[in-house]
Amino acid sequence: MEQVEQDPDFVTLSRQFKATAMELISVLEQKQKTGGRIKVLLETLPLHKLADIFVASFEMSLEEQLSMLDSVDPKIRLSKATELVDRHLQSIRVAEKITQKVEGQLSKSQKEFLLRQQMRAIKEELGDNDDDEDDLAALERKMQSAGMPSNIWKHAQRELRRLKKMPPQQPGYNSSRVYLELLADLPWQKASEEQELDLKAAKDRLDCDHYGLSKVKQRIIEYLAVRKLKPDARGPVLCFVGPPGVGKTSLASSIAAALGRKFVRISLGGVKDEADIRGHRRTYIGSMPGRLIDGLKRVAVCNPVMLLDEIDKTGSDVRGDPASALLEVLDPEQNKSFNDHYLNVPYDLSKVIFVATANRVQPIPPPLLDRMEVIELPGYTAEEKLRIAMQHLIPRVLDQHGLNSEYLQIPEAMVKLVIQRYTREAGVRNLERNLAALARAAAVRVAEQEQAVSVSKDVHKLASPLLDNRLAEGAEMEMEVLPMGVNNNEISTAFKISSRLVVDEAMLEKILGVIIPHKLFSFIWMFT
Repeated sequence: MEQVEQDPDFVTLSRQFKATAMELISVLEQKQKTGGRIKVLLETLPLHKLADIFVASFEMSLEEQLSMLDSVDPKIRLSKATELVDRHLQSIRVAEKITQKVEGQLSKSQKEFLLRQQMRAIKEELGDNDDDEDDLAALERKMQSAGMPSNIWKHAQRELRRLKKMPPQQPGYNSSRVYLELLADLPWQKASEEQELDLKAAKDRLDCDHYGLSKVKQRIIEYLAVRKLKPDARGPVLCFVGPPGVGKTSLASSIAAALGRKFVRISLGGVKDEADIRGHRRTYIGSMPGRLIDGLKRVAVCNPVMLLDEIDKTGSDVRGDPASALLEVLDPEQNKSFNDHYLNVPYDLSKVIFVATANRVQPIPPPLLDRMEVIELPGYTAEEKLRIAMQHLIPRVLDQHGLNSEYLQIPEAMVKLVIQRYTREAGVRNLERNLAALARAAAVRVAEQEQAVSVSKDVHKLASPLLDNRLAEGAEMEMEVLPMGVNNNEISTAFKISSRLVVDEAMLEKILGVIIPHKLFSFIWMFT
């Protein structure tokens, strides 16, 4: 051994072994805070013994252990021991490098997640447990009480489990939560309790709300009679076609009232995007369900009367054709499993009663028109307009403007003049606008008359040009002398004109204007 220790190769190997071993001990001291005893052994033991003792503490395979025992030459044993120590050192360095790399990739969101977890633990210790877990638990209970079908409930559970694993600050957290809230809010099983259908009461309601339209009301009564005999019957989709202002929308509302169901109106005028019917896919930013699913969410029942208003005003462009999407909605054989792109699960629309309105039949695509029963509503005659105005429009206009028959009277003859000279459309909307103009003029007069009149001390002079003008017109006045201690509120109601405003032909021309002759002649020429 003395000769071996004096060998230059052995000395070089021993120095290399000691350097590698010291470096390994330094690394182990940083990680485990140990290694002092091994360092003492490294300084005191002979080199030929040190290699065996040092290597014996490593985890080696059986082949490596046999290889060490098989090496009798000290230089070979020391060379193999140096190789094992260096390999162990390199493995520790690689592990440290990987750990540092992983720690460096710890993003801000992960740090926030760890902080939130700590805050959650602190809140639990303090008893202040009002975090997102309570909200998610409430959402889960709401989903359980929604009455979803079994396949949709499994899908919702899967989405909920995914949501629970996501930190609240993750970008997809809010969109997933809004989606689950929609699933919980939709009326999967909740329906309106239909009252016993009384055809006589339904007919009286239609007669009360609508004047004329005998054929249309008779078809509605037939439709209701079939629903009474067979509530689950798949009746046709009624489509009311007629000019504006003839009562198409109000007829659909009357059907809902007669059936005792909720009423929801979906406006399709100007819709050019198929996503308005089928919804947007959830992969898009700002995605939302279609108008049909949104309407069902608003009424919170699965069997409302849904009005598809202005179905002839839909268009088509590069974003799709809404009319083609409506084919599935209005087909009784297909709408049992309507697929909204946002919802991404089938929804049953077969319990919904669809009613459509349109101004013209020509713009409606033939396949869509084939799924509806067209009921034409002709325009009103002058006599029908007169009855509608006297029975419905005038009371409603007076009520909307805070008036009654004591302030304004519109004779039947003046209503005829308004119809003949100023309103020659098929409906009654312009007629109602002109009657509203007369009511506004009367409202100005009544508001001016109810203004407070300042009374001087001796009540000899009335400082009111308004009253002077009305006296000059020959109107009757009721005046009452009040003591000086009366407050202003009592004085303001003490002077009122007792005569009511009666509309005459001169007032029509003053408020509505003089009819332009060429418009009248052009109108007559079109219908001759």
